[in-house]
Amino acid sequence: MGRRFRHLSFTERLKIETYLKCGKKPCEIANEIGVHFSTIYREIKRGQYEHLNTDWTTEKRYSPDKAHEKYKMNLKAKGPELKIGSDIRLAQYIEYKIIYEKYSPGAVLGEIRAKNIRFDTTISRATLYSYIDKGIFLHLTNKNLPVKANRKRGYKRVRPAKIPRGESIEQRAKEIDSRCTFGHWEMDTVIGKQTKGRVLLVLTERLTRWEIIIPMKDKTAGSVKRIIDRLERKHGAAFRSIFKSITVDNGPEFSDCAGIEKSKYTKGKRTKVYYCHPYSSWERGSNENQNRMIRRMIPKGADLNKIPVKVIKEVERWLNNYPRGIFEYKTSEELFQKYIKGIA
Repeated sequence: MGRRFRHLSFTERLKIETYLKCGKKPCEIANEIGVHFSTIYREIKRGQYEHLNTDWTTEKRYSPDKAHEKYKMNLKAKGPELKIGSDIRLAQYIEYKIIYEKYSPGAVLGEIRAKNIRFDTTISRATLYSYIDKGIFLHLTNKNLPVKANRKRGYKRVRPAKIPRGESIEQRAKEIDSRCTFGHWEMDTVIGKQTKGRVLLVLTERLTRWEIIIPMKDKTAGSVKRIIDRLERKHGAAFRSIFKSITVDNGPEFSDCAGIEKSKYTKGKRTKVYYCHPYSSWERGSNENQNRMIRRMIPKGADLNKIPVKVIKEVERWLNNYPRGIFEYKTSEELFQKYIKGIA
């Protein structure tokens, strides 16, 4: 994240030609121009041609003119109906958002509309997917897209093998199920490569989909309680209004129902905990969807012990500022702050 993405200008192509004549290596040229070395390798290949010397020998050389012409034709040569071919700025914006900020095509176009970002051309979601499938873009391919959702599977409710550690989700109020009120959360843990050590405690507010991601030293009930204590200390008296209920699975890390519910700083309860049915992750659907988005930035198998806290908080920020179709491409951050102001 934060990596600058751009296409080469003709002036930079002239510089590449000069550097190559001076004997510089592609990595050195990349440092001089300020791009990734793979960009230089692709560029040299794009502008390469057979040069005939005066002694009738041939050698491969780089031509900035040929490279620039191929660059322009890569977008325009697909036919006059290719709308994006005349709007290089839009093509660059889409590539950056999908490749480096891990947006879906729908989210990119939705954000453009929601923020009224001006380009010379407008395209539909279906057209954008078509362009990607056809290989129109210089760098963007289907490999850069988030994994397409599989057909929704059927779920079969499992009869509990034992009594839940706290109140069952069956007792949860209908207003929580319908997502019509603020302050009801789902909580889960995201694990990494290691079987022991750091995990991520994630909380998702059901109405706004606002996310909290907190590194936790281990997957224990004690660590979960300490983080909830920390959140209560941070929000003070407003905690009860912000965290009215938390829905969890039956994992051992959530076994201390009383510890999660009971306030550390005042008398009485601070929140209400509900437990899902066994093997029913769909009952925490918001959590599951958010976890899949987290995996775009922190893939399965990543060693969470080696990921700095600032990177984890950046993933949290990215998730909360991601434009969402269910909110007409507003962000969870916008919606969450609106409700928080009503509590303050």
